[in-house]
Amino acid sequence: MTGFLDRAKEQAKQGLAQGKQKVDELQQQRAGNDLLKKLGAAYYAERRGSGSPEATQSALTALEAHISAHGDGFLHD
Repeated sequence: MTGFLDRAKEQAKQGLAQGKQKVDELQQQRAGNDLLKKLGAAYYAERRGSGSPEATQSALTALEAHISAHGDGFLHD
């Protein structure tokens, strides 16, 4: 009986770890999408005359930092 409980406990730990990993991936994807949206908004504002090149560059830098840290998988989904 103890062996069964140990296996069940181990499977539960693995399931929790996989779930946490998936949540982390989704949060990173959401953050990347938000940064991409901010870049688009900054670029649009700059082109319309109400934004600045500095704001666009700042948004681009933030996006590039996110890609360096977490990859560019959110761009492909």
